[in-house]
Amino acid sequence: MNPDGATSFVDRIPDYHARLHAALERWLPAADHYPATLHEAMRYAAEGGKRLRALLIYAAGEALSVAPSMLDGAACAVELIHAYSLVHDDLPAMDDDELRRGRPSVHKAYDEATAILAGDALQALAFHVLAHDDRGPEARARLHMVDLLAEAAGSRGMCGGQAVDLAAAGRQMNLAELEAMHIHKTGALIRACLLMACQARTALDARVLDGLDRYGKCIGLAFQIQDDVLDVEGDSETLGKTGGKDQASNKPTFPALLGLSVSSQRAAELFVEAHAALAPLSDAALPLHQLADHIAQRAR
Repeated sequence: MNPDGATSFVDRIPDYHARLHAALERWLPAADHYPATLHEAMRYAAEGGKRLRALLIYAAGEALSVAPSMLDGAACAVELIHAYSLVHDDLPAMDDDELRRGRPSVHKAYDEATAILAGDALQALAFHVLAHDDRGPEARARLHMVDLLAEAAGSRGMCGGQAVDLAAAGRQMNLAELEAMHIHKTGALIRACLLMACQARTALDARVLDGLDRYGKCIGLAFQIQDDVLDVEGDSETLGKTGGKDQASNKPTFPALLGLSVSSQRAAELFVEAHAALAPLSDAALPLHQLADHIAQRAR
């Protein structure tokens, strides 16, 4: 359901950012509500970013002819999970990063205990949103969204991938191990975005569902490879986080294993695969094609 007058999904990104901002404002506790410091830290953590995961949900919604209002809750929930993961990733016990989205990480802006609690509260709020989003799809569909998001964020998804990443510091992985780690750490949540959008449509063709699932897997892995490359080539001001941190921490990355050129080539191949996966949607897939191209060209 494309807004009138817009010719490209990329043109509509500011509109979708505004939708997401309104959804977050609806669900995040006010900064002056008790306990005020915790709520302030939650809001700080949820601000900014590319909002890629929410955009994937909205683009899939357009491809499936689902009204954006049906997906605002899901987009909000996914971004809350992503925000929580960044807060915890930046902690000294994890990646120990002092910079996120161009400003101090939550544990530096506040303190470590507040950052831990803010992350915990953001994760809980994500599932509260899905449970109570009466503007979204019917309850059974939202229950399936809860299940998809919980699995993507848990030990068989994002958290599991992070655990493998932390345990792998200082040792070399082969390509299969590295891809498996990132399919969990980064790709699981991105894949869930596409599958959650599908829950807002009834009687969806199995070929369409499989195609969107494959698209999500390819985009997720390509996005992570891009991140690894940008960590080498980018600077902290451009990245919004500390550049060169992976190499300094001796973490397994695609450039370390394959080199920059082959890593970039592998990402490009995955974007081609993502486009091909959308064949069952035919012309309706245009927003997702446009978003994939936008991601492929990102500078950060």
